[in-house]
Amino acid sequence: MFVRILRLFLALYTLASVIHTSNFFIVAPLHSALSSVVHRIPQLWSSPPLNSLLSKRSSDESALVDMQSLSQDSDVIYWTSSEITLQTGFGHKKPVAMSESLFLSKAFANSMHPSKIVPFLYRATGAFDQEDITITTLVTSNRFQVFARLVERYAGPISVTIHVKNTTKQVHELLDSLHALYLSSPKMATNVDVHLVIDAFDRQFNTWRNIARFFSRTDFVMMLDIDFFPCTDFRTAILNSRAAMSKLRTGSAAFVVPAFEYPAYEDGVDASRFPRSKAALLPLVRAGKVGMFHASWAPGHSSTDYDRFLAAPAGEIYKVTKYQSAYEPYVVFKRDGPPWCDERFVGYGGNKAACLFEMYLSGISYYVLADHFLIHQNHLYEETARRVERKHNRKLYAEFREEACLRYLKQFQHDNSTRGQNARGECRKFQAQIGG
Repeated sequence: MFVRILRLFLALYTLASVIHTSNFFIVAPLHSALSSVVHRIPQLWSSPPLNSLLSKRSSDESALVDMQSLSQDSDVIYWTSSEITLQTGFGHKKPVAMSESLFLSKAFANSMHPSKIVPFLYRATGAFDQEDITITTLVTSNRFQVFARLVERYAGPISVTIHVKNTTKQVHELLDSLHALYLSSPKMATNVDVHLVIDAFDRQFNTWRNIARFFSRTDFVMMLDIDFFPCTDFRTAILNSRAAMSKLRTGSAAFVVPAFEYPAYEDGVDASRFPRSKAALLPLVRAGKVGMFHASWAPGHSSTDYDRFLAAPAGEIYKVTKYQSAYEPYVVFKRDGPPWCDERFVGYGGNKAACLFEMYLSGISYYVLADHFLIHQNHLYEETARRVERKHNRKLYAEFREEACLRYLKQFQHDNSTRGQNARGECRKFQAQIGG
């Protein structure tokens, strides 16, 4: 009898031990992991969408959104002591906390404020290789459908800055539209990181470019305007080329994907009719139906040397040898290292050229991918705004070039390597132009 009771007790003890062990090592961690995943899922699926990010609408539809209402107590960045100081006993294990808004205000200090930046409003679910190419771009509310076409076309990661004006009515309506757009395609949720900017300032293009690049998650990026359609698979070609990847990894090379457009407005609206190979492009160019983008302003893209591009054999990658300061191609380059776009440029004119100019002065060489190209999707421009803003930015660009030359010539004054050749050559041309 005693033996039976002892066996029963041992069986119950063993069962209890198994349950406890399973709970401690399996069930509890699994529950914790699942809870973490659930809490990290963006509130895409809640109803109504995104309202938690916004203050309630006031009766006055022209009222501005309260920027503070977009802040969250959890938006904190932590800084820890270095390993060296911790090992020597001088460091502190407790991290220093900094609000995300303070960090971002300094990160984009030259942009116009007040402005609310919401990184990763939507975060892609896909897993990206570190050595991939992220398209970085910017979108305003009237270009959502063009953006959707880019997402469907490009097979890789995209980091996009989306700007909305901070009037209450517009913010709520546009975020509802953005929510619907993000849910409209599996590729959107898989490949696209969305970063939101809410403020009262139109066309802070360089700030928006920097935000998209800053929060991209791969080693390499492509700076692309949203209206360009990638007709060929330059991404796969670069990633599969040892020579191209070797150049990109150094941080001293950027690959140009030549830009074309249809001179006849109506021919360039429907991207589904664009050629998908260089072989299909060439007859259109010879017939005059497709040509260099913005051919009326040749300095913008002529350094690409379109005659050489059209005649180049398959697989060729050639160096840009006739750079000039208005050159503004669409390029693939290393995310970390090259200069950032100058955020003082607001509006049309000079903004992208300033990005590429400083990259060139820093020692980056441009190489053209002779098998690949983009085509502009034609749309109407705000001509009045373009005239006014171009006039202002023309003056700013002249001052910027002089300032940049002073900085880089000083940096390279004792550097006799090829790294400083770009700055020395380009800045001599600039000095000659101004009579220096």
